[in-house]
Amino acid sequence: MTVRKYGFEMLRFIATFGTASAVLLSALTACTTGVSRTVSTSGSGSGSAVRVGQTFVYECAVGNPITVRVEGETAWLFLASGTKSLPHVVSASGVRFSDGATSYWNKGAEASFVLEGQMYSACRNNRARAIWEDAKFRGVDFRAIGNEPGWHLEIYDDEKVLFTNNYGQDSHQFSFVAPMSDPASRTSRYDLHGDVHRLSIELEGTACSDSMSGEPFQTRVLLLFDGKEYFGCGRALH
Repeated sequence: MTVRKYGFEMLRFIATFGTASAVLLSALTACTTGVSRTVSTSGSGSGSAVRVGQTFVYECAVGNPITVRVEGETAWLFLASGTKSLPHVVSASGVRFSDGATSYWNKGAEASFVLEGQMYSACRNNRARAIWEDAKFRGVDFRAIGNEPGWHLEIYDDEKVLFTNNYGQDSHQFSFVAPMSDPASRTSRYDLHGDVHRLSIELEGTACSDSMSGEPFQTRVLLLFDGKEYFGCGRALH
């Protein structure tokens, strides 16, 4: 079994016990968006993530949330009716994308849409949802978060593991190593070593709630980074 297959087998194993669900996404800019941005590495692994786009999850007064992915001169709208690709067009204010019939107009903290002839205005980005959706677009297979100090973990199967702590100030990258799974205890464990740092990850298939927001998750997460313990919750994204 290849490492990637092993990784997905682990996710399916966790799903068996109610811990995996395809949900939403990582990093932000300012106060309004989930953004794929450059992440500096520290003492472990090689290379770094690069900025590839911005992700938003807009909530309007009516209708379902609208997920938008902006990459360069194109905005992708993920709607119940299907996916729309809109080109950037000139606008007197804000940033506007339109194909003539469907449009998306970002004006800072708010956005408006024209969808199937109907106008949706005063739509606001949900930061929390955009973070998770952004991670999903970037190919993160599993993501976890914790508090005091704030940290997050991103696992890219068969590629790398990123651990960011101290409220986003410190980021550490490790080469991916396939986990050891134990169905009896509903756990999977990763042991990762860099040039300077060591990270152990234990995922347990049991209900977990974020200590700050109370948001429910399906996986309890325990990290041991250079001998210091971090507790949090997470979920599979694919």
